[in-house]
Amino acid sequence: MKTIRLPHLFDMKQKREKFCCLTVYDASFANIISGLGVEIVFVGDSLGMVIQGHDSTVPVTVDDIVYHTKQVARGNQNSMLMSDLPFMSYSTTEQALHNAARLMAAGAHIVKLEGGAWLAPAVQALTERGIPVCGHLGLTPQSIHMLGGYKVQGREQTAAQLLKDEAVALQEAGVQLLVLECVPSQLAKDISETLRIPVIGIGAGKDTDGQVLVLHDALGITPGRKPKFSKDFLTGNPAGVNGAIQQFIDEVKSSSFPAAEHEFV
Repeated sequence: MKTIRLPHLFDMKQKREKFCCLTVYDASFANIISGLGVEIVFVGDSLGMVIQGHDSTVPVTVDDIVYHTKQVARGNQNSMLMSDLPFMSYSTTEQALHNAARLMAAGAHIVKLEGGAWLAPAVQALTERGIPVCGHLGLTPQSIHMLGGYKVQGREQTAAQLLKDEAVALQEAGVQLLVLECVPSQLAKDISETLRIPVIGIGAGKDTDGQVLVLHDALGITPGRKPKFSKDFLTGNPAGVNGAIQQFIDEVKSSSFPAAEHEFV
């Protein structure tokens, strides 16, 4: 497998080839996931919930992400390594530069942050200094207390148009990937077709350029209520963990995942 970097993902978008992303928090899973060909391994602030046991991602610190990025970097083979900038770690451009530099030094190849056009100055500053950026729109878990819960975003016409405008603004600011989370499938399709940059969906239908899941959701080991957009690829799979991850890859590549039952309208 070739080493995955941004030009490879842009090429896949042009060729209409789907790519995969999974969260990962340690060297062992990073080695398995990257070895099977997942294009992006992602140290997400979801670790606050699935690893640390919090009820949101808000308590996660930069130190936490740095620690897990170092572990994943040691196990990663050829995948692109993306790491989250956690809650309030990029509220100013100076903070964004300092904390993104820490993640890059720990082994990240690209950093991800949540928010719309207000991030443009930080995105510009980061990319001008050689730090690639992935944006995140729709349901932004770091803003969960403002959103009033884990709710689908962009269903109303005004909200949908705002998301489209924000996506274009982020692209023009220099964002090179975009995550869309929990938005209606048609809206995600429209945004993906509008943007030049690759779009990664989670709860955003099958028409985005790539798909991401939290590893614990994909393996069916997340406690409590399961997200509508997730799927357990492990239960009943005779090939175990490796087989579950391979099935996730195969279903994303063939556009059979996500299916209609995983989408929002």
